[in-house]
This record gives sequence, C-alpha cells and structure tokens, in this order.
Amino acid sequence: MTAETAVQTEYESGAAPAPPPHGRRGRRTVLVASALVVVAAVAVVGALGLGGGGSQADTSAPPRSGSTVPVTRTTLTERTTVDGQLGYGTEIPLPVKATGTVTWLPAEGTTVKRGGTLLRVDDRPVVLLYGSLPMYRELGLTADTRQGTQQDTRRETGTAGDTEGSADQGRTDETSGAPGPSGSPTPDGAGAGAGAGAPGAGGTLRGMDVLQFESNLATLGYTGFTVDEEFTDLTARAVKRWQRSLGLPQTGKVGIGDVVYSAGKVRIGHAGVRLGAPATEDVLTYTGTSRKVVVNASAAEDSWAVRGAAVTIGLPDGKSVKGEVASVGKSATAPEEGGGEDGGPAAPTVPVTITVKDQKSVGRLESAPVTVEYVGRERTDVLTVPVAALVALAEGGHGLETADGRFVAVKTGLFADGRVEVSGSAVREGMNVRIPE
Repeated sequence: MTAETAVQTEYESGAAPAPPPHGRRGRRTVLVASALVVVAAVAVVGALGLGGGGSQADTSAPPRSGSTVPVTRTTLTERTTVDGQLGYGTEIPLPVKATGTVTWLPAEGTTVKRGGTLLRVDDRPVVLLYGSLPMYRELGLTADTRQGTQQDTRRETGTAGDTEGSADQGRTDETSGAPGPSGSPTPDGAGAGAGAGAPGAGGTLRGMDVLQFESNLATLGYTGFTVDEEFTDLTARAVKRWQRSLGLPQTGKVGIGDVVYSAGKVRIGHAGVRLGAPATEDVLTYTGTSRKVVVNASAAEDSWAVRGAAVTIGLPDGKSVKGEVASVGKSATAPEEGGGEDGGPAAPTVPVTITVKDQKSVGRLESAPVTVEYVGRERTDVLTVPVAALVALAEGGHGLETADGRFVAVKTGLFADGRVEVSGSAVREGMNVRIPE
C-alpha cells in the first residue's frame, strides 16, 4: 500500500483530517506573504513620521539631524589681524657734526646714556646730551665777556690803572648805544640781546641752546652756575671741569661737533663708515631703546591706525601683550611688482609704529615677526547666531531653520568671532534655530 493510499484510508476511517486541496494551499501562502509586506510598510511609515497626527506617533519619531542653538543678544566686535615686526624701530642717522678721522666706534646694539661717548673723531669724544634743539653753534664766552672778566679781575687786584678806560671803550654799552668792537653802533641799546649773543657779536651769549646745554651740564653734576639762557664765566668754569673729566683741553668752550642731542638714551645701530674713514653725516645710525612693532598697513585699510588706538600684539611664544599706536606714516610706499596674493601688484602701504608700555612683557626678544590684532567695526545689543546656522533660501538671501522645521528669512549684518548679526520680523531673542549637519 502506498503512502497516499494510507492517508486516504486514515481519512475515510476518521483518524486524520482530510488534506486541503492543492489550490487553496497556494492562495493561503500568498495571503500570508502579503500581510507581512503591509506590516513592514506601516512600520516604515511610522518610523518616518508620515502616519496620523496622534501624539504617540510624534513622540516616538526620532529628532532631525543637527543641533539647535538659541538666538542671543550681545555685542559683536570685528577684529582683524595683520603681520608686524618687533624691533627697536627704524634706524636714523646720528646728527654728527664733528669733522676729522673716525678713531673709535661703539658696537652695534650698545646703549648710550646722557654724558656717554657716541664715537671718537680725531680721538676726541662726541658726547650724547638730551634735548630737542640741535647743536648749531659754538658755546662759550664772547670776546667782550672774556674782556670784562679780565677787567673785573684787575679791579679786584687794583691793577686796572689807565687801561680800564681804554678797555671799556671797546665794550658795547647796552644802554647808550656806544659802538661795539666792530665800530658800528648798537641800535637803540639792543646790546647783547641782538643776534642771540653770537660769539664776537659784542655781548654775552644767550639763547635756548645755552639753557639746554646748562641743564645737561648741571644734571651731570657740574654745577656752580645759574641754569638759564646766559653763558657766563661760571658756566665756562663748569665746562672746564667737564672737559677735564673727558680728557679734553680745558678751554671752557663747547664746539659744534663736541655734542649730539637726542630725546633720550639711544641704541647704536649700524656704522656707515669704518675706522680711519672721514666722519660723515651717516657715520652712525641709532634707534630708541624701547622695543616697538612696525606694521606696513595697507593704505586703503588703515582707518584703524589712529594715534592712541589700543591693539593686541601676538608674540611667537603664543603670549599676547598690549600695544598702542604711536605714529602713522604720511607717505605710502609704492607696491612691488608681483607682491600681491594673486601674483599682481601689492597694495601701497604706510608704516604704523606701535609702542609697548610694559617692556618686561616682551621678554628678551629683540627682533621677531609678530601679529597685531585691532578692533574694527562694533555692533552693540544685536541679535546673533553662529554663522553655521545660516541657510541659503531658494528665493535668495539667507534664513534660519527653526526647531520645528520651519524656515524664516533674516537680514545679516556684521560677521565677527564666528557669529553673525541677524534681524527680521520672525526673529526674536531666545528662539531656537537648527545648525544643519
């Protein structure tokens, strides 16, 4: 008996249920498979949040990609960084007026203070003094002053005799207009004040240059005279003591090439001549002793360079120090060919000098490339968002995506520090906007 005959026998005897027809079994298989497809589709729709509006569906939907940030009200400050060079500033020639052969030069970088020797010409020191008025004439007793001093000495010793009268006739009478040594009358009693008392002019040497020199002489410790605009015999005596200390002949006169004036102590730059060469105007250069930064600022973008403006200087070691704009050049430097970023001509520049008040903050650096950060535009009390939150709208312009997926148009303002100023009727402080990924 075959297996099919056995099954049929069991069915006929009631021991087993009758098998379904071949066609029904196939339809049932198709229906089960279709049901599984429908269930899977519903699950996908639910996962995408495209189903009904029930609260359970909204809660279970995963969040959209990207984080949200609030719109904040703050002050935006535009900061720009440019390159600069730390050093002692531009070297300028020393106004040396001594003539002769250069016999000694200081080492580059040497600091010279008041009373110090800048160089030696014909083995005579050229001394640094402080002042703004350049040395333009010899300082000393005039012919009449020396003559009067000798006569005063003779009077004191009682040896003036008949020579006193004849000597006095050669002197200028400041009140009577009597003729001076040259035989020409002094008009209206101008006397010694005429011509600021140049040597040989028939009067005491007077002038602001005398006051400047006497102030230095007294500061160096050579006193015994009144610091004023008049070079007297007492001044000459102090000069002789000063000359003795320098190893110079004690003449009591200061030659036009004996001293050089500067605003303060100086730092020696490079030498323009060698030992044994004639002294010239470019024999030595100098700078100040304070380190500063020079920026070659674009002439078209130098509005930030205003005297007294505060800046931040970035040093090579990562530290930052405060600086202040001290001066701005008045002439723009012609650009070099091919100096621009795109290979074209660079923009004209002007030198901007920045001082550093706290010299210790710079450390031991004497020369180094640095960065200078300055504040440009500033917007106070404005609504801002991170720049990354901006999206481009299809209709043009920029917008923001809210946390619930809406897009609102905004007007942008200042960009600074990674944020942007935004405004618009639909933007308010505290609203959350999305940063797309």
